[in-house]
Amino acid sequence: MQCGFACLEAGAVRSKNTTNIIMKNIMDICIIYPPISHWVWSEIGWLNQLGYIDFSGCGPVHLLGGVCSFFGAVFLGPRLGRFRSKYDSEKEEIVGHSIPLVGIGGMILITGFLAFNGGSLGTMTNPGDGEIIARVISNTVLGGTGGGITILLATKIGLFGPATWNFSMTLNCALIGMVSVCAGVNNMAMWASFLCGVTAGPVYMLIHYAMLWCKVDDPLDAVAVHFGGGLWGLIAASLFANNGFVFGVTHESAMVHLSSQNDRRRCYHSVGVSRVLHHVRDTESLGKLRVSEEDERRGLDIAMHNEPGYHPMGWKTYPALGSRKSSVNISVLPTLDSSLTTKKHRSEYETKL
Repeated sequence: MQCGFACLEAGAVRSKNTTNIIMKNIMDICIIYPPISHWVWSEIGWLNQLGYIDFSGCGPVHLLGGVCSFFGAVFLGPRLGRFRSKYDSEKEEIVGHSIPLVGIGGMILITGFLAFNGGSLGTMTNPGDGEIIARVISNTVLGGTGGGITILLATKIGLFGPATWNFSMTLNCALIGMVSVCAGVNNMAMWASFLCGVTAGPVYMLIHYAMLWCKVDDPLDAVAVHFGGGLWGLIAASLFANNGFVFGVTHESAMVHLSSQNDRRRCYHSVGVSRVLHHVRDTESLGKLRVSEEDERRGLDIAMHNEPGYHPMGWKTYPALGSRKSSVNISVLPTLDSSLTTKKHRSEYETKL
């Protein structure tokens, strides 16, 4: 999945920052997730002992990551020129340099999601494991399908700007649909997973526009996908899982389940905020939270690595084509013999062909 993240992130930013993105993904060492994973999936973890069930990390992975992404974007600030001023509603749309690269990364992520969720069971040799893995993979696909189709149709009828088949929004909503089923993916009916993905699409759009309204620059919509998907996924697991509220459990038991999920969400929020604030305090004190304006304008590939992702020399030929002097007629098109220059000869030649 890290390969998918690397491609998607590299394509979603300007070409002058692609090497930095790839380097970041190579050096992406987790310092936040281990203690949270221990709380949730270890036998002695306190959330596990309270009865918290999250099959593949809707809360401890996606919701926590979304919270950290939000506060990281807030403290870092927007890219130069993204928002003209604090009180100006106009903004400059800074687009990525390669939609095909985004698409490749997205497809790798979607494939990785199937392996990630299916592999979260931890075993496949016990009786019944195959059935669970099959259900998990099917529900993951249906969640992504619901989110992607919903926003694909919504963009085509013009609900979110010009009426087009918008690829980027469709891809992100397919991803949030997969995120939203993670908590109860092993315990949901197929229709419930699809419905969970369908409702996750509008959650993505709501957070996407809320971030723009708040002038928080999130080039990849990581907050909308992971925070929105993780938050809605925990709620959806309480509603659509086989023992959820929509299956007729008592109001009291449903409210207890939702209350416990709320407690866990607050826990993830507080942990994410505290770790981000601690890291930001350290980096701010060292003056290394953000590169200089000059380096940002030059691009991090040159400023930090001196290895541009798209080197200018890579687009040149040696020697330059304009300086070549040759009497040889080089063409990729078929040529006729010089003797076939008259109309009569050409007609005879074509007849033979």
